[in-house]
Amino acid sequence: MTRTVAHVIVDALKELGVQHVFGVVGDALNPLTEAIRTTEDLDWVGCRHEEAAAFAAGAQSQLSGTLGVCMGTVGPGSVHLLNGLYDAAKSHAPVLAICGQVPLAELGSDYFQEVDNDLLFRDVAVYRATVTSPEQMPRMLESAVRAAISRSGVAVLTIPGDLGDQEVPQDRPARFALDRPVTRPDDPALAEAAELLNAASRVTLLVGRGARDGRDDVLRLADHLAAPMVLTLKAKEGFEGDNPFQVGQTGLIGNPAAAHAMEHAEALLMLGTDFPYRDWYPEGVKVVQIDTSEERLGRRVPVDVGLAGDVGATLRALLPLLDEAPDRAHLDDAVKRFGSWQEGQGRLADPRHEHRWTGKLRAVFDNRDHEIRPEALAAAVDAHAADDAIFTSDTGMATVWLSRFVSMHGSRRLIGSYNLGSMANAMPQSIGAQLWAPERQVVAFCGDGGLSMLLGDLMTIKTYRLPVKLVVFDNRRLGMVKLEQEQAGLPEFGTELDNPDFAAVATALGITGIRVTDPDRMDDAVRRAFAMPGPVLLDVLTNPEEIAVPAKPTAAQGWGFAIAKLKENLPSREG
Repeated sequence: MTRTVAHVIVDALKELGVQHVFGVVGDALNPLTEAIRTTEDLDWVGCRHEEAAAFAAGAQSQLSGTLGVCMGTVGPGSVHLLNGLYDAAKSHAPVLAICGQVPLAELGSDYFQEVDNDLLFRDVAVYRATVTSPEQMPRMLESAVRAAISRSGVAVLTIPGDLGDQEVPQDRPARFALDRPVTRPDDPALAEAAELLNAASRVTLLVGRGARDGRDDVLRLADHLAAPMVLTLKAKEGFEGDNPFQVGQTGLIGNPAAAHAMEHAEALLMLGTDFPYRDWYPEGVKVVQIDTSEERLGRRVPVDVGLAGDVGATLRALLPLLDEAPDRAHLDDAVKRFGSWQEGQGRLADPRHEHRWTGKLRAVFDNRDHEIRPEALAAAVDAHAADDAIFTSDTGMATVWLSRFVSMHGSRRLIGSYNLGSMANAMPQSIGAQLWAPERQVVAFCGDGGLSMLLGDLMTIKTYRLPVKLVVFDNRRLGMVKLEQEQAGLPEFGTELDNPDFAAVATALGITGIRVTDPDRMDDAVRRAFAMPGPVLLDVLTNPEEIAVPAKPTAAQGWGFAIAKLKENLPSREG
């Protein structure tokens, strides 16, 4: 029996192992959604906003390492996918977006809802094409999927509304021939890198998510070189737990021990990372970088030796050429500094901890209303969450607290919008995560600003009975923006949020809502929320004045913060 364009696409997705397609239905997608409805083992997940659908598909791709799929109907439906697709693209997650389009005969006529998808997705997609004839199938689908997977990016395939039901004249099964080779540099390049590293008495590793598959090799290298291991945020997953060499993260959300380990190295070895913040790289050190992508070598900091290849395969070839470190002082010092910093952070996580200020400074800086400390909330979540929990986090202060107080031990997983830096990602990503792993606990660190943006997709969680635990850091602020303003010496402006009672909103939508305002009841509330079946939204009112001190605070930042606080306490135009 000859299949239609829609059935060719849906059958191929099933054969690829895709289990969920996220989107919002629309007339241009009707042939595709009908094909999904009649196909076993492939489920349609109807979202309330296409941006949430794209985030959910990207989350599944990042967690599974395989293809995520979302759909948007003609015009605005496709436009709404864009931000979530940008997140997938910058996270190097293979995602296929199937977009509706006006009927073939109306293309180019400025028809109702017509948008040029090939132009719209030009910047975000590694592949984009509009199918204009059934004879192009399944060839164009094969090209789209190969591009997404081989280039770890977004492919957009546009299907006009009157094409999906047309039969494919030369029907055949789709063939994808997907195979990723494992590569390593040639021997002369390895010898050059070994010579540089052997000449350095202190080596520090900067490890990113791209090294995760080579974890055992990275640990052997760190031990051999007695090298402290600085992690990027995305490398928390895979490298933080059971690792005596790691000293946390650098950068604005990092810690002084990691910054010290970077600055006092004679050689920096970058493994699977494209860490973008130039100000946090050390100066005057030799740099070796290993990455699968040649274009990323030297992009952030000048490198003396760039090695293009898989981290694990490259290290297995490099390690026999390296001398064992004669002493472990550099590593021991970094680990000791990191331990001291962690002890201080532990005190901040005490729900009753208070800053000790006097006089007017106390009135400006202190937690005057004894609101819940966000550090304490994050630490409580860490204590009560499962060892195989999957975490998502909104961009902003929610991610700061997660990075400092939640440990990725056991088989915990972590995803967020860590390259695009979008708001509103944590909740929709948790949808994709929970559907991907229905037996695992999924915890979303939600900012109040981010949650508000896509609040409607709480109904998606309710509709599909997803037992996601949404932890809302409700500080009534765009907290990261507030901190950025104050560090620049500017008074807080435009960041205050007039929030509803999120727990009451959740309850009205059919989700268990718990609101916490008392620090003494916070830990028990987290425990109860995690023990409950089904979805739970935990709305925790946290101290909006809490700040996160960066790894290397500058005098200018401190002075700017003081000036901002003085300005904030002066009468305003409305006063």
